[in-house]
Amino acid sequence: MTKKINKVVLAYSGGLDTSVILKWIKETYQCEVIAFSANIGQEEELDNLEEKALKTGASKVYIEDLRESFVNDYVFPAFRANAIYEGQYLLGTSLARPLIAKRQIEIAKIEGAEAVSHGATGKGNDQVRFELSYLSLNPGINIIAPWRIWNLNSRTELLKYAEKHGIEISKTQPKPYSSDRNLLHISYEGEELEDPWKRPDESMFTLTNSLKDAPDESEIIDITFECGNPVAINNKPMSGADLLYELNKLGGKHGIGRIDMVENRFVGMKSRGVYETPVGTILRTAHINMESITMDREVMHLRDSLIPKYSQLIYNGFWFAPEMKILQQFIDSTQQDVSGVVKLELYKGNCTVIGRKSDKSLYNYDYATFEDDEVYNQKDATGFIKLQALRLKIRSLLEEKQL
Repeated sequence: MTKKINKVVLAYSGGLDTSVILKWIKETYQCEVIAFSANIGQEEELDNLEEKALKTGASKVYIEDLRESFVNDYVFPAFRANAIYEGQYLLGTSLARPLIAKRQIEIAKIEGAEAVSHGATGKGNDQVRFELSYLSLNPGINIIAPWRIWNLNSRTELLKYAEKHGIEISKTQPKPYSSDRNLLHISYEGEELEDPWKRPDESMFTLTNSLKDAPDESEIIDITFECGNPVAINNKPMSGADLLYELNKLGGKHGIGRIDMVENRFVGMKSRGVYETPVGTILRTAHINMESITMDREVMHLRDSLIPKYSQLIYNGFWFAPEMKILQQFIDSTQQDVSGVVKLELYKGNCTVIGRKSDKSLYNYDYATFEDDEVYNQKDATGFIKLQALRLKIRSLLEEKQL
């Protein structure tokens, strides 16, 4: 960073890390700091945020409700692709970062700020997600990543700095893990969870009941899709954000959506993450089954082959990359007929599809039935099988000659 920094836009949560960062940037760069917080469904974390940021030294505070944008522009596109990382992670944190970064860059332009900053550590994925997004949207922006610069490399050091500078910190007992919450999920990692053999304490979970506390009776719901997006629950139309709220509540009640996994971070190490994603678990199951009767076989198989790459791009922070744009265009083109209703049963951690229907259905009873029909000649299968087996027969004959 060669030129003087006069103004910085900080992605601010109000926690210990970003509170210290706010004061540290102001002190280190002798500049103005604008705090920006996005409401993407993190609930109580937004309480008294503006007052706290101003008291810590922010010259201005942006707190913006981005919940509908988060769902419609990031969550739904990913779920149209059935995105999932390493077979388990539904990308709740990964999908939020490009939205926050995009609005941060927009605010920097509005305010004439030369730099942006975040509170991600030098070990994690979030630093990459934020900064790839920043540079995709404004290649000339300066980036301040305190965790890669300062010597405050422990919670003890952060607390000492906060006390020295009169930064107000929550008096509640710190939790033995870090967490990140939004409309799609809650993630937990670090500290007590760093031992992959140790079972998480039940008191940690926020969105989901344990299976023993889940209702002993199942609940049946209908989810309506239009062009790959969920639009209604039990025939009640809802906005994207409201739909996610409702399905998190329903799924959480029945203990659906807990994941405990060891994942591969982009920076190289393995990391244990525990996730609660009731709504994601339900929606992915329902969407796959909506596609099962409305999507052409070869289109589906082609799209499915791209899911690992698509999910990896999101996880690694390439939301604004050209290859991501091309993939999304293809995926969205597959969703034009993915409309209809899926019926699910929620019970003790399970989300089971028990019915699906669509006006765009490719399921044809006349062809699929095992009863008498007048449209399918079963004898035709003989020639089909012989032709499919031809190359296998030729190879086998060659192998017999070589014995």
